[in-house]
Amino acid sequence: MKTLLVTGGAGFIGGNFVHLLMNQGDVRVINLDLLTYAGNLDTLADIKEGDRYTFVQGDICNKELVSDLLRRYRPSAVVNFAAESHVDRSIDAPADFVQTNVVGTFNLLERSRQYCSSLPKNQAEAFRFLHVSTDEVYGSLGAEGLFTEDTPYAPNSPYSASKAASDHLVRAWYHTYGLPVITTNCSNNYGPCQFPEKLIPLMIQNAIAGKPLPIYGDGGNIRDWLYVQDHCRAIWRVLEAGIPGEVYNIGGNSEKTNLEVVDTLCTILDELMPHSVHLPHAQFKHFVTDRPGHDRRYAIDASKIKRELGWEPQESFESGLRATVQWYLDNTPWCKRVMDGSYLGERLGQL
Repeated sequence: MKTLLVTGGAGFIGGNFVHLLMNQGDVRVINLDLLTYAGNLDTLADIKEGDRYTFVQGDICNKELVSDLLRRYRPSAVVNFAAESHVDRSIDAPADFVQTNVVGTFNLLERSRQYCSSLPKNQAEAFRFLHVSTDEVYGSLGAEGLFTEDTPYAPNSPYSASKAASDHLVRAWYHTYGLPVITTNCSNNYGPCQFPEKLIPLMIQNAIAGKPLPIYGDGGNIRDWLYVQDHCRAIWRVLEAGIPGEVYNIGGNSEKTNLEVVDTLCTILDELMPHSVHLPHAQFKHFVTDRPGHDRRYAIDASKIKRELGWEPQESFESGLRATVQWYLDNTPWCKRVMDGSYLGERLGQL
């Protein structure tokens, strides 16, 4: 049975990935998560601890803890989801992003390097350190073109700068020390269990409650939207067949403006909630001052992972978004529990 050390496995993408692994049947997961505001054990409430799953609350910056977990469980891979990930929040508190995203990744790399050097040759060669990153490290696109794996880095927010720094560390640990690393850079994820500070779950919650739907600037900022379960399938495929030292861009091939996203959400909510007192939900759209350093457009060229590893998204934006809205409607207790008072939907990231 393959053992994976998954960091940040109680978060949005990490939690969905842990569920994917539990469905594989031949994988054991050691889930290390600090359980900050965005980490939520309710996401994993249906997974019981036992031979195939162990949860450890702790910090990826803790040298002794990470070393102990590697020695004790002897994983064949480390999958690093652990990160502070919200641009607006990074404007308010950049130090937290540097600590987790840069220092934390450095610690994981160093402990993994030491662990890997202790393994027999065949196990060391099979070991993988998979670092999950973002397309935001590439900066902002113009009206044309796509981000490829060779696009120069040009981060514009404290969040993206911290992720770019961590990506460079991962690359360096491969070229300098030979640690078998792989990096994935994904486009904007959406789907079940996403913390409600992000665009799609925030709009869903506000629309249901009849609250304003704040849209930055003119609503024309464009993102490539990727359904989280498609992303998790891609990460699993990279673990299976990805080549050490390589970077794989993962995108949904679904470019939408923020305004298009909100309009589509409102239409779906109107259909799924025909008796709501807040119909039509689009009446609550509200344009607000744009956030500082807001990149205009991201778009991923995912042809490499399709060509070399045979992965492509299974969900369209419309099918994935409808499934996401339905999940939030069906899981209002989860939403209430994560909105415990530390974040109540207020705007973040204002200078």
